[in-house]
Amino acid sequence: MSAATEIDGPDEDASTPKKWGKLPLIIGLVLALIGAGGGFFLTQMGLFPFDSQAELSQDDPADRQQIVTEEVSFVRLDPINVTLPPGSERSLLRLQLQLDVAPQNQDAVEAIKPRIVDILNTYLRAIEISDLESPTALLWLRSQMLHRVQVVAGPGVVRDLLVTEFILN
Repeated sequence: MSAATEIDGPDEDASTPKKWGKLPLIIGLVLALIGAGGGFFLTQMGLFPFDSQAELSQDDPADRQQIVTEEVSFVRLDPINVTLPPGSERSLLRLQLQLDVAPQNQDAVEAIKPRIVDILNTYLRAIEISDLESPTALLWLRSQMLHRVQVVAGPGVVRDLLVTEFILN
């Protein structure tokens, strides 16, 4: 038998490393599942400081009430009628606007109403008809007009622009 072992060569178990098989893969998978479950649990419990839902649920209702009851004044602008160019399906754009201002700024805005109406008329006459007929036209127009009114009135004077009537005839 000693001749048979010499032919096979030295003991192969001593020179090759022992194989682990699938044990590390299974251990890694189990640890990943435990980590994912723990992370989900901690997030649902609101224990992470960067969880936005936990921050929203912890808002004080008194803070939200303060925003609603803030003092506001509205300055109503004269109706704006813009005749649209010939050849278009529509012939008239009618707008009724109100400006949201702080009570202490109301008199100052009332004094510059002619300038505000002038800048809005100038802007509205330069708009393409196709821009007015798009589904998002009112939102886009409102933001553009608010920007122009804020430029005329000065920074921080006009807080918002409300469109109370928008008729495209």
